[in-house]
Amino acid sequence: MSELAVKARGLSKIYRQGHVEVHALDGVDLDIEAGELVALAGPSGSGKTTLLNLVGGLDRPTSGRIQIGGQDLASLSAAELARLRRDQIGFVFQAYNLLPVLSALENTELVLQLQGVPHAECRQRAEEVLRAVGLGEMMQRRPAELSGGQQQRVAVARAIASARTLVLADEPTANLDSKTAESLLDLLVELNQRRNLTFLFSTHDPRVMARAQRIVHMEDGRVVERRAA
Repeated sequence: MSELAVKARGLSKIYRQGHVEVHALDGVDLDIEAGELVALAGPSGSGKTTLLNLVGGLDRPTSGRIQIGGQDLASLSAAELARLRRDQIGFVFQAYNLLPVLSALENTELVLQLQGVPHAECRQRAEEVLRAVGLGEMMQRRPAELSGGQQQRVAVARAIASARTLVLADEPTANLDSKTAESLLDLLVELNQRRNLTFLFSTHDPRVMARAQRIVHMEDGRVVERRAA
């Protein structure tokens, strides 16, 4: 069997709203092999975003275990978990999370700088991925000077420039026009194959599902179907 990039067992997440318990995840098991491109599909409220947040170490499960590259997240200190997120995982959030005072180029370079990548290599890698996502002429623009779709592409560029193991993306094509979405997905598939990056997407987009190697369908916090794309 290939090395597992992600191994999750019995994941549950309960949120409490006053006296009401909301079961966002209920006993989810998930294996993702290194180099796989997997899509999480399902209606809003099915638990896709919650699962991404747990896999990325952004939140803790109420119960269950997660391993990333063989490391049990529950065994890591807060500092160790932060280093794992910084060095191994790229995130693409629906809210973009770009720093408004930095240019597209500087936003893309930021995580590389935190990883200790030399300045010249930071600049080269950031410029390369920004050109690849169609922003070669907009590298010096700040987020307020970019459209929503362009900001989404900066967020994707930042994630793929810095990730060494795993890229997690919450609806990566949600704010893109059809042409840009197709170009972005082609790029992600190329990176998946060329750099052996593992991708886990949540999506409603049939174009994403068509490019995935495997689709995991979720409903009411549970995995209800797993199938090859």
